[in-house]
Amino acid sequence: MRYFLVFIFVFIFQVSSAQSVQLANRYYVTGSYEKAAQLFSELHTQKPYSSFYFKRLVSCYQQMGDFDKAENTILNYLKKYPNKADVYVDLGYNFQLQYNQKEADKYYKKALKAVEKNPKLGNSVGRSFKENFLLDYALQVFEKMDDKTSGNIGTKTTIASIYGELGKMDEMFTTYLDMIDIRENYIEIVLRYIGNYVTEDPENENNKILKNLVFQRLQEGPKDAWNQILSWLFIQQKEYNKALIQEKALYRRNQESFQRILDLGENAFLNKDYNSAIKAYSYVMENSTIGEEILESKYYILESQLNNGTPNDEIEQNFEAVFTEFGKNIYTLYFQILHADFIAFRNNNPSQAISDLKELLKLNLNKFEKAEIKLKLADILVFTNKFNQGLIYYSQVQTDLKNHRLAQMAKYKVAKTSYFKGDFDWAKTQLDVLKKSTSQLIANDALELHLLISDNSVDEEEKKGLELYAKADFLSFQNKNQAAIDTLNVVLEKFKGRAIEDEALIKQAKLYEETNQLEKAAENYLKITEIKENDILIDDAYFALGKLYEEKIKNPEKASEYYQKIIFDFPSSIYLVEARKRYRNLRGDAIN
Repeated sequence: MRYFLVFIFVFIFQVSSAQSVQLANRYYVTGSYEKAAQLFSELHTQKPYSSFYFKRLVSCYQQMGDFDKAENTILNYLKKYPNKADVYVDLGYNFQLQYNQKEADKYYKKALKAVEKNPKLGNSVGRSFKENFLLDYALQVFEKMDDKTSGNIGTKTTIASIYGELGKMDEMFTTYLDMIDIRENYIEIVLRYIGNYVTEDPENENNKILKNLVFQRLQEGPKDAWNQILSWLFIQQKEYNKALIQEKALYRRNQESFQRILDLGENAFLNKDYNSAIKAYSYVMENSTIGEEILESKYYILESQLNNGTPNDEIEQNFEAVFTEFGKNIYTLYFQILHADFIAFRNNNPSQAISDLKELLKLNLNKFEKAEIKLKLADILVFTNKFNQGLIYYSQVQTDLKNHRLAQMAKYKVAKTSYFKGDFDWAKTQLDVLKKSTSQLIANDALELHLLISDNSVDEEEKKGLELYAKADFLSFQNKNQAAIDTLNVVLEKFKGRAIEDEALIKQAKLYEETNQLEKAAENYLKITEIKENDILIDDAYFALGKLYEEKIKNPEKASEYYQKIIFDFPSSIYLVEARKRYRNLRGDAIN
């Protein structure tokens, strides 16, 4: 019975103590320092060895401006624990808060001398300096502790982070690179840290410092890590061709695996740098002896060519070469799906494509392979105005795979088909769910279409404009570009000044580009910049103008003018980095 009562007493005391700590912390973070000080004083009395209660109590007194109480608390703590050198930092900081720097420095130096005598005190002293934002002193402590040849990752990363907080980027990156010099397998850890300091902009000062430091190391002697870091940096900057140079150097040195180059090719492909993707996959295809790698490379080369405007005859020859070498079978399934897409949408032979895909469904396939075929088959059926048949196949994919990415893609395509048909309410119902899709790409597309419908269906008149726009959008999907342009002319004529006007202008401008009516495209983009001062599509229009004049009209001066508009007038634009890169390139700046 006695032990039970003791247990109950201890339990109640612990619960009460925990509640006091929670309440004290709540008072502290909400700025009720007097109430917090009262509770922390009691907790400090109960557990005088707790540095947390001690430091919180001192901080409360300091926040209240009662520096004498703070000093007495610190001195009493020092009497009990004279070997805790980090407390000298607290005492010095208390004087610094009173603008007595001379007295503060005296105690800071005491803390430094204590570390010199006993390096084991370094972590606590250095941490105390860092917590009080005395970074130069913290740096002195951790540099004293640092053995330049040891692999003590904790000390080195702390030193690097302090350099970063001080804005000494050169020293910070140098410290991280020194870690790799000591132990090369630290590279993944280092990349995680330096990833916080670089951006996708190659002109960012931190990016340039890192690149130059790594190039210096590379000149001093080859090391895989230096090529890996440069490749990683170029990938952050979306300069995949430059990254490929580093990856080729790594492969020539080791010749172990093409996986890094395959990953780079995929990265370039997903970011629509099809030229770099083709180069990466071509290198693998020409040098690998593994059938799966060769097939994967051939596939992505073909898909990149399809997206890159390669002539149809050349693409057809490439498909035939694959089928001649590997046959039409389960191993070339995805080539056959891609070929069906090609002959339907590029060669305007949807009936042959539909026939080929239905034959593919007769093979012994898993449910995911069947879903890929059905999605493509449904796309082509919609393309040929067979909406209901297409919707049946989309629905089958949703049923068979439930919450899988392919099911979400099918749901998005149902919404897009409903939009084409003018059933905007049902489309929005589907899109509401897809806005939270686990696939960012599907979620973004769903949000964009949802906004288009929502913004342009606030009343019956707006809906009529949206119906015409959706019709033009569908004609564009069918590659009937001139018919789409003509339909958009009706939208622009009948719904001038309405919300749909800017969407129609930019859609028509893109179609003008596809049909090589470049001056008309430029006129449309300019109209977008004039109709509404704060329209969300204005920076899209300026960037499109820059690309149009740079790549198609071949007028670099005009292109530079529009890129400058992005740089100076739209600093938060998603096109800023790319506009700056293109502007500097046109200006003739040396870009390494």
